[in-house]
Amino acid sequence: MQKIDSTSSLSENILELEARRAEEGKMLKEHANQAYENIKPINLIKNTFKEALAAQDLRTDIINLSLGLIAGYVSKRVFSGLEDSPLKKLLGTSLQFGITLFILKNPETIQAIGNGIVNFFSGDQDQDQQIEAGD
Repeated sequence: MQKIDSTSSLSENILELEARRAEEGKMLKEHANQAYENIKPINLIKNTFKEALAAQDLRTDIINLSLGLIAGYVSKRVFSGLEDSPLKKLLGTSLQFGITLFILKNPETIQAIGNGIVNFFSGDQDQDQQIEAGD
């Protein structure tokens, strides 16, 4: 800081310092309010979910896991049927586990099959197939 020689320059420096102090005080209050809002439990939970859902890989993994579990459960129910024999329960559980693992390990294959089924039922087919059918 420079040396102050006169009363007027001292007054100017005091006014500048007071203005700077007021501005820094405002900024400090804003930062404190923002920090307080960020540490509220509900905001922590919201931010965590937002970040988790924003991650594309996590979203894809959750969808694949859900599809695998649903397909495994449905296949177990179809295989087991209405009878409750212990052997059918064991085989049904094994089938459920196997299908779930297959879907988790091969999501691209399952997606391609799903797209093929959707295209088949919607009537959309590749132009190659239409050309072959026209020949």
